[in-house]
This record gives sequence, C-alpha cells and structure tokens, in this order.
Amino acid sequence: MAAVLIDDQARARLITRFGGDAADWCDALPALVARLAEQWGLTVLDTKPGNTGRTLICAGDDGAKKVLKLTPDRTIAESEAAALRAWDGCSRVVQVLATELADGAILMEGIDPGTELRESGVHVPWSEVGDLLTQIHSVPPPAGFSTLEDRVTFMYGLAERGLRGSVAEAALSMETLDRARLRALALATDGGGNSIVHGDLHPGNVLDGGPGRGAVAIDPRPSVGDPAFDLADWVTLPMLDGGTLEDGFDAIAPHLPGFDAGRVRAWCVALAPLFVMRPLERGERTPFVEAMLRMAA
Repeated sequence: MAAVLIDDQARARLITRFGGDAADWCDALPALVARLAEQWGLTVLDTKPGNTGRTLICAGDDGAKKVLKLTPDRTIAESEAAALRAWDGCSRVVQVLATELADGAILMEGIDPGTELRESGVHVPWSEVGDLLTQIHSVPPPAGFSTLEDRVTFMYGLAERGLRGSVAEAALSMETLDRARLRALALATDGGGNSIVHGDLHPGNVLDGGPGRGAVAIDPRPSVGDPAFDLADWVTLPMLDGGTLEDGFDAIAPHLPGFDAGRVRAWCVALAPLFVMRPLERGERTPFVEAMLRMAA
C-alpha cells in the first residue's frame, strides 16, 4: 500500500502555520514527490509528522534508506540546508545528499535505527550529547545566517499567538511570557557567543544512529549566537523525573568543555514558558510543569 503523503490533520496544521497558500502546496505535493522520486531514484515507504512540512522515509535505488524533507516555506529549507552543509562531515549531524531548494526539498541520509532519544526508553547518552554539542558549536558560522535574536523574536511571537485566548493562559499569563521574552532577548544580544546554534535541539530532534554512530542531530532552525541556548532542553530533562536543574548540569558538564552553568541557567529561566505551553493546553499540571511555572515567575 502506498504511503499517505498528507492527511487532513497534517494539512490543517500546515495551513494554520503558513496560511491559505499552504493548501495549494498540499494539493501539489503528490506531483512534487513523484517528480523528485524519479529524479533521485526514491521509493516512498512512510511519512513522519512535522510542524513545517512533510518528512518522507524512502528507499533509494541503491537500497539505502534516505529521507526526503519538504516544506512550503523555501526559507526554512534554505536555512536548514545551509546549517547542514556547514556541518558537513560532522558525525553527530545528519548529512545532506542533494537539494532542490526552489521546491523546498532536502534529501538526506537515513539514520538507523533512527529512534528519537525521547522514545528510546534508555538513559540519555550524555557523553554523545556532549560530543554533539561540541561538534556543532565548533564549526565557524558561514556568512548570511540570521541571528539568535531573530530566532528568539520568532519563537516568542509564535508563542504569543498560541497562548492568547488558549486554555494555557489561565496558568501562564501574557505578562509572564513578555518577561521571558525580554530575558531571552537580553541573553541573545549580550555577546554571549558566536556559534552556529541549532535552535531546536531537543531529544525529539536527536536520533539513535546505532552502535557505530550514536546520537545524530536533525532538523536545525539555525542562527548565530550563544551556544548555551542549545543546552536548555537537555539540562531540564532530569526535572521530568523529579530531579533538579543541578542534576542536569552534573550530567552534561563532564562532557562539555567550557560549560557555563550561569548562562545555561539563565536560558532555562528565559525559555521556561515555552516548555509548558503544550502541556498546559492538554490540562497537565505535573511537577515538571509546576517547576517551570515557578522558574518563569
């Protein structure tokens, strides 16, 4: 049975994100996929959900697993491809095989087994995560990347639109979100670094590459700025199981030269509201959510 390229739920999500033009893109998607599959010798096997497009798991004519990523926003494809090209040769980052950026298309290597770290059911491989962060932050940023300030502005603008009038607003006020935005902008503009920042480096965007590869990052939303931004999703992980932020510091610090606990803590405080918006929309008031709300206050 052929894979369903886009279902009603995915279509609605893309229209909400990108507006009415995304409907036309969804309608044209089968023809686009057919053309690229012929061009690159692909057979589509499965699809993965995504907030900015469609990710297709494919088999190449050479028998290798490959991933075709498509988005209606060409600028997203361009910035992602630019970051992945900058990280070319980094073992901890998925590698690009080909692009058709005018079509918002990137063809990448397939990662096996490709399990997301958040779904792996095992302890976080902290040494691998530390090596991943070291690799991506050690590459000199190429010209033309947006700034971390731009990324922060976009993230909080998206959060504001999502929070206003939602059920989450009863627990997370717009005033709290505004304070967090100012904290994040201050950190992004105070000269804290000049690295390529992945921008969305949570455990769902790091895959298990097996014994020979280990942790592999995917799906960057890149900018240039403070590398400490990329650590917030990792040092807060122990808090999901009743631990503390200090537990996260203790886990990652031995594997990350130059770890700056003060800056990482400041980013956690600034980003705290973004950690809880979706749980609050689902009516969740877990100890983790409560801890994040206290941190954001």
